[in-house]
Amino acid sequence: MNQNQLFKQIQKKRSFLCVGLDTDIQKIPRHLMETSDPTFTFNKEIIDATAKFTVAYKPNLAFYESLGSQGWKSLEKTVGYLKSKYPEIFIIADAKRGDIGNTSNLYARAFFERLDFDAVTVAPYMGEDSVKPFMTYPDKWVILLALTSNKGAYDFQFLQDEKSGDKLFESVLKTSQTWGTNENMMYVVGATKAEKLKEIRKIVPTHFLLVPGVGAQGGSLQEVAKNGMNSKCGLLVNSSRGIIYASGDVDFAKKAGEAANEVQQEMEELLKEANLI
Repeated sequence: MNQNQLFKQIQKKRSFLCVGLDTDIQKIPRHLMETSDPTFTFNKEIIDATAKFTVAYKPNLAFYESLGSQGWKSLEKTVGYLKSKYPEIFIIADAKRGDIGNTSNLYARAFFERLDFDAVTVAPYMGEDSVKPFMTYPDKWVILLALTSNKGAYDFQFLQDEKSGDKLFESVLKTSQTWGTNENMMYVVGATKAEKLKEIRKIVPTHFLLVPGVGAQGGSLQEVAKNGMNSKCGLLVNSSRGIIYASGDVDFAKKAGEAANEVQQEMEELLKEANLI
């Protein structure tokens, strides 16, 4: 999926919502534990209830890896279900990988060949050769961690270079643009740092940004859109807990759909205000 195709989906659904499939076996409704694959059953029902309101899904790999081989089977089934029933939806592996070139090559093979994700989140700390292997796949995307939503982001990401004056996250944005293009690279920018989006847009005006932190983490969708939207929207705003755990009872899917619909309606108004639909 290229940038224009993604933008067309945003326009068609009047939404730039990404639903995070952070499926915690300890939080899903108890009646699902009677099924043969509770994680996949939960995901399937959440997907069917929210698909018309979202343009992307983002499974966080930790929730699946914690279950061992069964978790990987649930993940494969989830991606396969999306590919077969909702092929227009963008699927992100929130894996935060990044290692020496040879190892990154195997990570890329796992997520793009074995599991057929459209994108994978990658940590840039080890530099260009740790990221490049992910960029050798046509129509696949690297989503580079730039400025994250957690409070620990202040430990390193705001450190300032004495010569250039750039903060570390700004150096990541500037340097990485020589590694890829706005057709195969996005950036993670946390919604809890929405005031920084104007500065970030000066550095990467045309790239898509994956923005976590709206909802349970307290980020403002209005502020994200105000500071981060570009001429092709350029935003995928993720909500996980606020949607998938809207209810812990038998009505969990229905409530998730209602929560996703509420976010979509707000996004539709923001897209109208920006004259993008």
